Amino acid sequence: MSHTSNLENAAPGTKIVGAGRRKEWTGPVVNPPVWRASTHLYENTAALAEGPRHNEDGRFFYGRRGAPTQWALSEALTQLEPGAAGTVLYASGVAAIAGALLTVLKPGDVVLISDNAYDPSRSMGKGLLSDFGIEPRFFDPLDIPAYEALFCERTRAVLLEAPGSLSMEVCDLPELARIARAKGAVSVLDNTWAGPLGFQALEKGIDITLMALTKHVGGHSDLMMGSASAGPELYAKLRERAQQLGTVVSPDDAALALRGLRTLHLRLQQETESALAIAQWLSQRPEVAQVFCPMLPGAPGHDLWKRDFTGGCGLFSFAFKGGDAAARNRFVDALSLFGLGFSWGGYESLALPVDPGNYRSCMVWPPKPAAPADRFGVRLAIGLEDTGDLIADIEQALGAWSAA
Repeated sequence: MSHTSNLENAAPGTKIVGAGRRKEWTGPVVNPPVWRASTHLYENTAALAEGPRHNEDGRFFYGRRGAPTQWALSEALTQLEPGAAGTVLYASGVAAIAGALLTVLKPGDVVLISDNAYDPSRSMGKGLLSDFGIEPRFFDPLDIPAYEALFCERTRAVLLEAPGSLSMEVCDLPELARIARAKGAVSVLDNTWAGPLGFQALEKGIDITLMALTKHVGGHSDLMMGSASAGPELYAKLRERAQQLGTVVSPDDAALALRGLRTLHLRLQQETESALAIAQWLSQRPEVAQVFCPMLPGAPGHDLWKRDFTGGCGLFSFAFKGGDAAARNRFVDALSLFGLGFSWGGYESLALPVDPGNYRSCMVWPPKPAAPADRFGVRLAIGLEDTGDLIADIEQALGAWSAA
């Protein structure tokens, strides 16, 4: 029996268990074996001549086009993304962003980049893309009239991210995507925060949806990988450009990503539940000026999140009421159950001091009506530890902030 059959209308948990598990790729075992291969052999010269005429997952050609381990992961991610014709794998989330933008942009084009995007995305606009003669323009995703006014006859792509990196704003993604399409531009979304279980991007009008599989899909802080999924026309272009760039992921990492994928929905449920409880607790603390967690009723962006999203995750931020950078850093250093690191989406909780104002061109931080003094923030990535233990750890660290 093929586990990939009858998954189209299945619930997310069922899809995650069965996706990508074709019998021809797994054989008699549960998981696709790790196929380590650069050279694919042909039976005869006729088969060798036929090989280059086909370019699709499931057909052996050469190691750069993958083998069953990578194909299984690509197919599984495609099956989780309604409207996707296929998924291309990249060596990291940043590589996926670069691969997608280099697919749809050429010298002389303009790309609009959300002002609250992941900093490497901003740096890519100012560096790599600018070096190739592509003009980046940053915009406030919450100001739709100003966004629409930025389009010109050279605008070919829009890079979106929701919630925004560090500051967690939720924008009207369907409307921003609709405007982009009407203007002849391709919308590209970094959907790592919610993923396809929390936001079905292509069905909401997005053209290309990206994820850093390093985060939730891997889930164990031990691999680097990214993905891009799209409909038939753009998927074919993504695939062709990735092959021109020599992009390939290792079968060992693909196997780790497949292993993480199988428990994705359970981990997301737990960390989301814990994050919401911790965000609610923080919102009542006198030391905290504001909590930036779109899942929290009353928080910025909650109404749009509730309208468009079906899930969330454990990543959110908060800002202190006054204080300075030294006090904020003392809070972070006092935490014992939270690691200090740049990533998130693993089973372990992390904390990171953030100053979003340092990474903005047109958006204001802190957002009004917050006082200018309430600018020092912390981003929390909630893992799978006990919620009560995490709250107790934050509480004792708030004592260190107060003392500072």
